Amino acid sequence: MNITQFQKDRFGLFIHWGLYAIPARGEWVRSNEEMEEEAYLPYFYDFQPDSFNPTQWAKYAKNAGMKYAVLTAKHHDGFCLFDTATTTWKAKRDYVREFLEAFRNEGIQVGLYYSLLDWHHPDYPHYKDMHHPMRNHEECKNDDRDFSRYLTYMHTQIKELLTNYGKLDIMWFDFSYGNMKKDVWDAEKIVSMARHYQPNMIIDNRLEGDGIWPGTIMDENPSFTAGDFTSPEQMIPPYGIVNKVGKPIPWEACLTMNEHWGYCAKDTNYKSARLLIHTLVECVSKGGNMILNVGPDARGRFPKQSIIVLEKIGEWMQENHASIYGCSKCDLEKPEWGRYTQKGNIIYAHILDESIFDIPIHIAKDRILKIRRLSDNSEIKIQTPWNAESYPDYTFVSIDAQHHQCPDPIDTVLEITLK
Repeated sequence: MNITQFQKDRFGLFIHWGLYAIPARGEWVRSNEEMEEEAYLPYFYDFQPDSFNPTQWAKYAKNAGMKYAVLTAKHHDGFCLFDTATTTWKAKRDYVREFLEAFRNEGIQVGLYYSLLDWHHPDYPHYKDMHHPMRNHEECKNDDRDFSRYLTYMHTQIKELLTNYGKLDIMWFDFSYGNMKKDVWDAEKIVSMARHYQPNMIIDNRLEGDGIWPGTIMDENPSFTAGDFTSPEQMIPPYGIVNKVGKPIPWEACLTMNEHWGYCAKDTNYKSARLLIHTLVECVSKGGNMILNVGPDARGRFPKQSIIVLEKIGEWMQENHASIYGCSKCDLEKPEWGRYTQKGNIIYAHILDESIFDIPIHIAKDRILKIRRLSDNSEIKIQTPWNAESYPDYTFVSIDAQHHQCPDPIDTVLEITLK
């Protein structure tokens, strides 16, 4: 995948899955509870996901309209879902390989997430990592840890992922902060490996140490380790993202479906399909992508509510995907009733709110070739109502006999073809 294709695809699936699915209190459970290794070890022996079915996962993603998917090969707890030669702290099956094969078979582009942190490795610096579970234990603040050994371990694992699993489309590194950034990870070596072994793969921006923010990718001449896209987390940039000279840069909002990335049994605060569709439209209207997370449970199943939400998103995408794929920011300002996305000479009007009158579109009537309702290709007649003749720069459209009714209460999309 190149960055151009990434920006055409617009919609992806994130999957956070690992040992933390067993305690079911989120992927940060060790850090949040300052859980010692001895308390976490039993999950390693209990991790036997008898319902793991990556083919079904891939079908959920495809039916939802997702074009790419990223799986956590290793999260902060250091546990590996792939068959690495570096450690026994890994799954008994190569879940990464099975994930990649299943999603490729469905025509979905594939990526892997890899955490630079490692709360299991004996040479990882507990005393430097403010998030480490043992950060407040004095006995761990010693000098016998050899960080260079950890770096060799980490770089070897990254090389395994880059060389043992065929073509990858995305490598999603996480995360740098404070002094734990860029040169600390020997980021130039990592990027050099990635560019050498996977020349057609794109990389996120989090090796740089700027976390969720654009960082040096904003510069007119970004550094070698700046990455190909930036990754705002749990928020949408107010105006999209441009670099310091005003040029738009690729970005992807990464969002949870409820309040956690990893499976949390008590977290039932799921966002509605309506809200997530509106958010996807918002991202595209600002020139960005959206990657939406699912945290499978300890048996390897997508939570039921996640499946319901994905199905509802898929129903909308099936009829309106043309307003998402290949689209970007429109030249028109955001209207009060919704948003615009654009692809070439086609503008998509996403009508999100009902109106007391016909919908005003800020395009003169003589510039428009035709208007169709995207979901069924039905004609929307171009006309000027008698009580709107004072607004020649606008075209007013009626999508329902009662004016204010939206045929699709989630998002009624009009396809406007310009002359």
